[in-house]
Amino acid sequence: QVQLVESGGGLVQPGGSLRLSCAASGSIFSINAMGWYRQAPGKLRELVAYITSGGSSFYVDSVKGRFTISRDNAKNTVYLQMNSLKPEDTAVYYCNLFPWRDGWGQGTQVTVSS
Repeated sequence: QVQLVESGGGLVQPGGSLRLSCAASGSIFSINAMGWYRQAPGKLRELVAYITSGGSSFYVDSVKGRFTISRDNAKNTVYLQMNSLKPEDTAVYYCNLFPWRDGWGQGTQVTVSS
């Protein structure tokens, strides 16, 4: 089972940037697609972006052009660069395999507010 540790969240003003990191344990990291997900208060957890083992990426419409997902297979780490942040991006952000499997990490809180 893959264990996941997210970091990099914080409080940022609208228009600001954050870079999230997710360190994954387990030998299956490099052969699986990895995704970033988020859950805002009172809402269901949703996919934000995913990246395949070969480096192809997908983004939901609400973050296209603002977020960039990347991965370093040598470090078993996946990143999410978030630019031009909006208040509606406020959520707890999680990483997981794509499609997700049971075994979520603790997530990292992102708050976009002036």
